[in-house]
Amino acid sequence: MTFITTKRVYAPIDNNEGVRVLVDRLWPRGVSKQAIKADHGLREVAPSDQLRQWFGHDLNRWDGFKQPYFEELQAKPELINFLLELARAKGLVLLFSARDLHCNQAIALQQYLSSLIQKTKGARQDNGR
Repeated sequence: MTFITTKRVYAPIDNNEGVRVLVDRLWPRGVSKQAIKADHGLREVAPSDQLRQWFGHDLNRWDGFKQPYFEELQAKPELINFLLELARAKGLVLLFSARDLHCNQAIALQQYLSSLIQKTKGARQDNGR
């Protein structure tokens, strides 16, 4: 059942969508903990303050943002493995507050986790031959 989706914290909640994990470093404006209904808050998987401020949701910096962010994620294997386990067990919804639905840390994190899942699947298929 491995699936990973992203969703703005302000969007309606679907109780069947999987484990909800807030991945923002800063708490979303104007939203209570009860309203978000996050199962986990992992601000530690958000980009560092320095990288987040440099990116500033500037679309021209999107490609330049992802590689250093992926390097930061590589240094956090325990958190990444936790997220992968959640995705495999119940499905994973990465919650974010950015206005941009296509270029934000949750989308980048989803891409990173999905690439790890694909590598794992590829390795299993190669070993099974």
